[in-house]
Amino acid sequence: MEDGTLNMEMLQFKSKFPREVLLCRVGDFYEAIGFDACILVEHAGLNPFGGLRSDSIPKAGCPIMNLRQTLDDLTRSGYSVCIVEEIQGPTQARARKGRFISGHAHPGSPYVFGLAEVDHDLEFPDPMPVVGISRSAKGYCLISVLETMKTYSAEEGLTEEAVVTKLRICRYHHLYLHSSLRNNSSGTSRWGEFGEGGLLWGECSGKCFEWFDGSPIEELLCKVREIYGLDEKTNFRNVTVSLEGRPQPLYLGTATQIGVIQTEGIPSLLKMLLPPNYGGLPSMYIRDLLLNPPSFDVASAIQEACRLMGSITCSIPEFTCIPSAKLVKLLESKEVNHIEFCRIKNVLDDIILMNGNTELSAIMDKLLEPASVVTGLKVDADILIRECSLISQRIGEVISLGGESDQAITSSEYIPKEFFNDMESSWKGRVKRVHAEEEFTNVDVAAEALSTAVTEDFLPIIVRVKSVISSHGGSKGEISYAKEHEAVWFKGKRFTPNVWANTPGEQQIKQLKPAIDSKGRKVGEEWFTTIKVENALARYHEACDSAKGKVLELLRGLSSELQDKINILVFCSTLLIIAKALFGHVSEGLRRGWVLPAISPLSKDYSTEEGSSEMDLLRLFPYWLDSNQGNAILNDVNMHSLFILTGPNGGGKSSMLRSVCAAALLGICGLMVPAASAVIPHFDSIMLHMKAYDSPADGKSSFQIEMSEIRSLVSRATGRSLVLIDEICRGTETAKGTCIAGSIIERLDDVGCLGIISTHLHGIFDLPLSLGNTDFKAMGTEVVNGCIQPTWRLMDGICRESLAFQTARKEGMPDLIIKRAEELYSTMGRSKTSSTVHHGPSVAKSKASGLVDMPDGLGNGLELPSGAFALLRKDVEIIVTAICKDKLLDLYNKRSISELVEVVCVTVGAREQPPPSTVGRSSIYIVIRRDNKLYVGQTDDLVGRLAVHRSKEGMQGATILYIVVPGKSVACQLETLLINQLPSKGFKLTNKADGKHRNFGMSVISGEAIAAH
Repeated sequence: MEDGTLNMEMLQFKSKFPREVLLCRVGDFYEAIGFDACILVEHAGLNPFGGLRSDSIPKAGCPIMNLRQTLDDLTRSGYSVCIVEEIQGPTQARARKGRFISGHAHPGSPYVFGLAEVDHDLEFPDPMPVVGISRSAKGYCLISVLETMKTYSAEEGLTEEAVVTKLRICRYHHLYLHSSLRNNSSGTSRWGEFGEGGLLWGECSGKCFEWFDGSPIEELLCKVREIYGLDEKTNFRNVTVSLEGRPQPLYLGTATQIGVIQTEGIPSLLKMLLPPNYGGLPSMYIRDLLLNPPSFDVASAIQEACRLMGSITCSIPEFTCIPSAKLVKLLESKEVNHIEFCRIKNVLDDIILMNGNTELSAIMDKLLEPASVVTGLKVDADILIRECSLISQRIGEVISLGGESDQAITSSEYIPKEFFNDMESSWKGRVKRVHAEEEFTNVDVAAEALSTAVTEDFLPIIVRVKSVISSHGGSKGEISYAKEHEAVWFKGKRFTPNVWANTPGEQQIKQLKPAIDSKGRKVGEEWFTTIKVENALARYHEACDSAKGKVLELLRGLSSELQDKINILVFCSTLLIIAKALFGHVSEGLRRGWVLPAISPLSKDYSTEEGSSEMDLLRLFPYWLDSNQGNAILNDVNMHSLFILTGPNGGGKSSMLRSVCAAALLGICGLMVPAASAVIPHFDSIMLHMKAYDSPADGKSSFQIEMSEIRSLVSRATGRSLVLIDEICRGTETAKGTCIAGSIIERLDDVGCLGIISTHLHGIFDLPLSLGNTDFKAMGTEVVNGCIQPTWRLMDGICRESLAFQTARKEGMPDLIIKRAEELYSTMGRSKTSSTVHHGPSVAKSKASGLVDMPDGLGNGLELPSGAFALLRKDVEIIVTAICKDKLLDLYNKRSISELVEVVCVTVGAREQPPPSTVGRSSIYIVIRRDNKLYVGQTDDLVGRLAVHRSKEGMQGATILYIVVPGKSVACQLETLLINQLPSKGFKLTNKADGKHRNFGMSVISGEAIAAH
């Protein structure tokens, strides 16, 4: 290749980032050459340039408009892309345009160049770290580096299973394995061949990875700087959260078997914890919390926040959520547009709003520690509020927040509106005019001059065309917008007079000349302009370009200012994500009838008061069932020892293990549990093993896999663990399987952990086991119409009935086979009468404990808006409160309600939501529309009703007032009363006709019922 050619220039850029696909802007296309072009053809579905000739350099590319799609295709396939842009603007003839590297696109880190200029948002994927794994005397270490955030974490002391779990759930950009992994416990360097290390090797061997040596953390950071082309002095912040005092991360088997990680056929725990519309960042936070349970202090803070959330009466913010990686990358790249600045301000204002309200401020204080764990940042509450106020004020000083009347799009009587809209909408309404007054004024002057030129040069021709009748067909002429050329020209035909008679319009016709494009070519036969219009157009375009440049300068300048505040912004955004997740969880938990448990540090010293060695789950039900629908069997689980659980097929053993596992996990994370009340120790690990299947790819039978997984559980179990094993040793012959199971039970009994081991190996009870911390439990059966059926209830004793024949018959096994099986069974000398539950002695009984009391509500109200709308809202609140008080007093005097309740009218503003305490409670509400009209309604689902109202056109920011009342009948009566009386108070209603329904049935409601509500 010759020097000075485009190909050579592209190769020079490629040499700087040899690991990345290079896309170079060439006119209206982005092009790639050589091997990069082949990648574009294969992974982005693009066609090669110049066909498939074998004697030329491969070339491929995409149009400018398809760049984002092409980058998405490449990064989804794991490729990083370096993008080279052209310097835009006029160039001399035959001169080559200058080019520069404008940015990079990596898996999990999109290309952001030019975003500051556009109106639309860019979807940010989850950031993908570079991962390194090493091994030391402490165990395995997993190092995760996020280039976008400039952070790293190093989790030490992990087990092999924990590392594999993290690799399974993490999408990473590059994987590095340290040379310390090569030597295993057998003393050989053939990693993965003998015992320990085999599980990790099986996970990594089929994937692309590289080896590295030296100090694991420092060497991996060097690799990251090399991969992303960073300066050697680039620093990375350590955000490692110590495992000390924290439960072990969840094993892959545990996470999949209770649906923390989506698994086919397993009810998803994650979907039960949040309302259906709570996806994205809040859902990711809850998932990560469950996979990496927090320390006791953090779990206590989360639980106390949830407790407060369930009792507040004020409205809550909408909680603007912005991914931290997006914040960091846009600010560092100075590509934050005005829309994103408004969202950042919303984040800051939500924090300020929470701080200004007594109830929400208490919640925010509890969330500081969980936010610190996630971000690795310690921020004092006072500093947080001060910084939020300063940053919000600064953004408000620069960014146009809407409503300003000094940035209207220019309009002219004779110039098409679309022209001015296209020219000015890309920069007006972004920043406050005061910061670019000179540029804005120049645009206004140039626009007026253009309007004058068009009026003087084109309008007389238009008037003439409309007045002339030609025998050769009607003349045509109009002032038109040539969108492709960004110009306003005269478009017409047959308008030239046959005889020049110095009539009106002739002089202007003589001034017309053919319109030409930017390359000097004639546009068409019907397009004309004048020198005066062209000069005015040029001045207007120049003024618009100057104004747009000034706006971008201000936006990028503000981004530069806020770069020093990135940590505060990341912390604020994370805190709101946690707040939204927990508010959603509390709302869904209350709807499902879940409760907050009492949690305590687990201690094996029974004499200590600060710790507990028991777990009590009263009226526990499976997390995937809704107790309010009455289809869940409730069980009391009083666990102070190891349980050996027996029961028939389909009797609920597996469901019991999943339910206990989920409840314990939710409890140690500070979340609500599916029970009436619960006491849960803060376990150091929760381990669930369900049925194993064979793995032909690894050459292992189901029993081999089961033994490998149970080995991990037994070796890690301590007296502070919860161990749950379903159908132990089911994959081998009965006699030896029974003995192995018995030995495992003895081992766990000796450790002193809590747990449940379910089995059909009834021979275990005949073994001479030495047990001092084990009880026998069974899933009960009963006889109905002569047939034994499961009750799905937990009870003391041993159940030797498997219901195998009934289960086989139920699943369609032919009767001939079932009858023969029964005959064979009778020859084995077993008595069928032994299939009842035998109640054995229990070592000890656990004590049940109720929930910690919820604090009383603390008054209502967030800061109200100002102006006329606020006066209207205040008037409505006073009148509605008075009407409701009088009506409730009247009902109380008539003994229609047994207790007089306080009337509290709560405001839910434009960017706010009702609190979780409204879930399942009757209320009346008033929607205040922007046209000053009211809508009165009643509901048992205030959150849902408000969402419906706000989904309608023009109602997105609707404000409502609501009052919680004792029961639906009272709500209906109050709704009718308000609809009938508010018009007489001078208010306009949109649903006045609804006031015709009266005299709803009314039953006496007890004070206890009101309190329970």
